[in-house]
Amino acid sequence: MKMDFSKGLVPAVVVNDQTEQVLMVAYMNEEAYQKTIETKQTWFYSRSRKELWHKGATSGNVQTVKSMKADCDGDTLLIRVAPAGPACHTGKETCFFYDVAEDGELRETEYSSNDKLNIFEALMDEVEARKTTRLENSYTNYLFDKGIDKIGKKVIEEAGEVVIAAKNQDKQEIVNEISDLIYHSFVLMADQDVALKEVMNELNKRTARKGNSKGDRPVIEKW
Repeated sequence: MKMDFSKGLVPAVVVNDQTEQVLMVAYMNEEAYQKTIETKQTWFYSRSRKELWHKGATSGNVQTVKSMKADCDGDTLLIRVAPAGPACHTGKETCFFYDVAEDGELRETEYSSNDKLNIFEALMDEVEARKTTRLENSYTNYLFDKGIDKIGKKVIEEAGEVVIAAKNQDKQEIVNEISDLIYHSFVLMADQDVALKEVMNELNKRTARKGNSKGDRPVIEKW
């Protein structure tokens, strides 16, 4: 079975592979479909401009394809991606940021800290995207180029800086150094092909276990 381009275009629903959030809906013709498969990044067909467009080609917010699925008729695509930045031209993470009210009016969604999309997932998405997409003067690209020895050294350095900040009892310094440690840890994870959701799954397992013994891995009984 092959994709059905008999009507010229097929809709493509783009989903964040880490967060499951629907990012956007666009259209592909057969050429955009083939380019997406070949480059492992999303390409679409603009109905208004009558031309192909490579998502993120000018903004740097490319979408690295993790998987593609077709529906039962082969005329709609579901594409899971690791986005390097916002999906929407407005700068929003997703194009779907309006709630439809009971009166039919559109009102911008108010996000809370409980939303699945968070800064950790967004940061990991961007770090992973740098593995396949280069940006000028990108520090993340620099770390990937240097490899695990450099990345590992930075993780160790930042962990030490966290402890020093704590010894100094400087709250803002602690915040800054922990942020550096998390970022460099994410680079190490991406370099070793460890997904954020794998770590999250492991933490979830530990919350389900009760008790802890000395020398064992820490178990989180409750948040």
